[in-house]
Amino acid sequence: MEFRLGQGYDLHRTISGRRLFLGGQEIPTDGWGLLGHSDADVLLHAIIDSLLGALALGDIGQWFPDTDQRWLNADSRDLLQTVLADARVQAWQLQNLDCTVIAQAPKLSPHILSIRQSLAELFACDPERISVKAKSNEHLDAVGRQEAIAAQAVVLLAR
Repeated sequence: MEFRLGQGYDLHRTISGRRLFLGGQEIPTDGWGLLGHSDADVLLHAIIDSLLGALALGDIGQWFPDTDQRWLNADSRDLLQTVLADARVQAWQLQNLDCTVIAQAPKLSPHILSIRQSLAELFACDPERISVKAKSNEHLDAVGRQEAIAAQAVVLLAR
């Protein structure tokens, strides 16, 4: 078997008046979300970059540039589906996906299972292949001051 490992990272600023999406799931907040050209799902963006990185296919900004109005307010699930539908990606099978969301707020532990299920559905795989963890930044830096949310993802592919 041949294996490919990819890692991805993303960060978006928080902003009032937007909804918060993580891993394709809407997460309740008191009227704030993330700023971005698309729906700003920081977790899906990190996952997309991990896939593209594993296969040396560029990055999310090359595939879905924020200068292209087609992607304005795009659902990041659609962006991931576009990547997953590419023949170069379809030639590989997901072995596992390990993700970390770094956010001071909201508390994500009540949402981890639904995020894992959402990701498993997007990847058409068993949820046991998907790990999602939540960390805070202990009130340090922009994430700790609730000015941003970051995400990291590592993917292992095989064929």
